[in-house]
Amino acid sequence: MVFGVGVLLGVLGVAFGLFLSPYLRSAGGAEEGVVLRISMSGWQPAVVRAEAGKPITITIVNLDNRFHTDGGGWHNFVVEALGVEERVPPKGVRTITLVPEKSGEYLFYCDICCGGKENPFMQGKLVVL
Repeated sequence: MVFGVGVLLGVLGVAFGLFLSPYLRSAGGAEEGVVLRISMSGWQPAVVRAEAGKPITITIVNLDNRFHTDGGGWHNFVVEALGVEERVPPKGVRTITLVPEKSGEYLFYCDICCGGKENPFMQGKLVVL
């Protein structure tokens, strides 16, 4: 009986960890994978670093729920200079891979709610080295 409970707790722990991993990973460095969190409070982190010519995978985690009155909880990740626009549903997760070819700073933003692109909290920077 004790062995069975231990196995069950172990399986539940692994499942819980896999479920929460997009919400818990860190972000921001020049790395293969970055997690960006978006809510009505803005982007976390607001700066993402990447290397020119190398793929970067960005997981966008929407922390807002459908009851958020401005935009129904939806957010989007827009990088006009790279032709990117990805919508993320309430409490949803989307993963995209980009290959920025040129060094520079690229504005990214959410334009669905909370003042949209003009709100500085809804803006961030993709810094490509």
